[in-house]
Amino acid sequence: MAEVSKLKIPKKRAKSDQKTIHELIEKKAYEIYGKRGGEHGKDLDDWFEAEKMVKGKKKT
Repeated sequence: MAEVSKLKIPKKRAKSDQKTIHELIEKKAYEIYGKRGGEHGKDLDDWFEAEKMVKGKKKT
């Protein structure tokens, strides 16, 4: 049987992709915060909501 080779992603690229995703989540969370009227104390809720949107688990 033939071996299936594993896809290897360079570490530098993986870190870059994670940084980009983090930045997108950050921007979306700030947008959510603004739409809520800038009310403090819900930063984690905003972050988790943004994370769902950016990662495609929820429509914007």
